[in-house]
Amino acid sequence: MDTILVAVDGSPLSKRAFEQALAHADSTVVALHVIDPTDPGYSAPLDVDISTEPLHGSEEWYERADELAADIFDELAALADGSGVELRTETLRGDPARTIVDFARREGVDAVYLGGHGRAGETDLLFGSVAELVSGRAPMSVMVVR
Repeated sequence: MDTILVAVDGSPLSKRAFEQALAHADSTVVALHVIDPTDPGYSAPLDVDISTEPLHGSEEWYERADELAADIFDELAALADGSGVELRTETLRGDPARTIVDFARREGVDAVYLGGHGRAGETDLLFGSVAELVSGRAPMSVMVVR
């Protein structure tokens, strides 16, 4: 596959999906981080009390979300270093599943990789809601990593 889109949210499974994409991409991996404006806890790291984070929807909240996206991309860049694969990063705002599918269509990627569960963590369910929606709506192959 020439270009693989990886949805990343800072979770261990999204990191694992990124590593799989690096192993399978021929030339480019696009790491897409979607900031969900409807989820106040989304911009917070996994181990932070969201009550201490900026007010949801405020300018500070979006700045914090952008900073966290940059931290995620820094970690992914270190993983991609020396792989021979070009890494592109994108941060968008919106509903995660819809934004991932729309971006994948617009960019014409060969496949989408994402973790089976995002920031909510592991559950007994096979897939999280974003993974289920993306796998059902994307017109290209979708790899859900568990």
